[in-house]
Amino acid sequence: MEDALSVLKTEFRNRGWNQRPVGPVVFELFIHVSLALSGIAIFVLTEPWWLRALGMLISTYGSVGVGTNTHTATHYAASRHRWVNEVLTHFGYPFFLMLGATFWRHRHITLHHANPNVMGIDQDADFTPFFASTELEVARGAGLFRRYQRVVFPCIAWLNSYLRQVGSWRHLFRILPDKQRRRTAHFVDAAVMLLHIVAWFVIPSLFFPVLNVIGFNLLRIGLLGYPLYFVLAPGHYPEEALCVAKGDWKKDFILQQTATTINYRTGFFGSLLCSGLQYQIEHHLFPGYSHIYYAKMAPLVEAFCIQHGYPYRMYGWTESVLKTFEIFSKPKHVYADVDALREAVRQEVAAQPQPHRAVRERPVAVPALAEPAPLAHGLGEESI
Repeated sequence: MEDALSVLKTEFRNRGWNQRPVGPVVFELFIHVSLALSGIAIFVLTEPWWLRALGMLISTYGSVGVGTNTHTATHYAASRHRWVNEVLTHFGYPFFLMLGATFWRHRHITLHHANPNVMGIDQDADFTPFFASTELEVARGAGLFRRYQRVVFPCIAWLNSYLRQVGSWRHLFRILPDKQRRRTAHFVDAAVMLLHIVAWFVIPSLFFPVLNVIGFNLLRIGLLGYPLYFVLAPGHYPEEALCVAKGDWKKDFILQQTATTINYRTGFFGSLLCSGLQYQIEHHLFPGYSHIYYAKMAPLVEAFCIQHGYPYRMYGWTESVLKTFEIFSKPKHVYADVDALREAVRQEVAAQPQPHRAVRERPVAVPALAEPAPLAHGLGEESI
């Protein structure tokens, strides 16, 4: 059967949006790195507390931007050259943020992208054992802080930056001793993460007290927690981003990517910070496309979803963030299989009024998909 996205992909190709121009991506990265380092300089070289606080605010903005920008490279979408994507990935993740590239690609690409909000597979959607975010988890008695989680979780969400660093090291410690699973990529990942320690801890300790250096780096990474959460969480945590239980049911790529994902609106500075991650639907349907085209792709993707009965949800950024916290007071429903998910989507779409605004792009006729292309299960520990 013809892929339902094939005509849309052809349209994107005709417009040149399948290209991966590295120049704009590197320019954005240069801006983020400059802001991050300038903020650090302000923090280190000034005395007034408000200037130092401003410096850390600027540095945090830039550092989050480094992570979101090089996220494109982790999908090999920043350049047509694989080695360029690898360089950008390792600069942004293990070197700048001490987040393992292999850990990220396993958890984010192998598990999450192949199985978004599939409970029991997508680890990004699993908050147990400390919190229960779904009705099934509540029924099982999961969640150590279940009674108070609607208050506790927002207070500790900032810890996610530390947890990702810990997860990166644990991933390497599990795989490196195993001759069957380890690859060159794991050794490169470990080497660059060690280089992070040299560049951010050892060398500064030659000029500043060791405890001050350690404290500064703990502060730098800790401050990334809430901004990273505000960028990443709104795409999949709100109640409107549906969840489905894992099983042997037949995969439906378009349905899964659209039903479990929402977009959110940002202004100029928010757009620069997010590097396209506010367009989660476009990113999930076309993960190999550069984020610099997502805004142009969005009207056509929205028209495609409306035409073929798939959900296309767009909320304000603040509203989306607040919705991520609501699931800890009103846990999400988990649909039993893809058929139940499809029925929920059908009811949702039927209940929505027809859009009144004109589509800004000419309509793109795309045939419906009779036989969905299967997704990779992504069930075990990946070698990368």
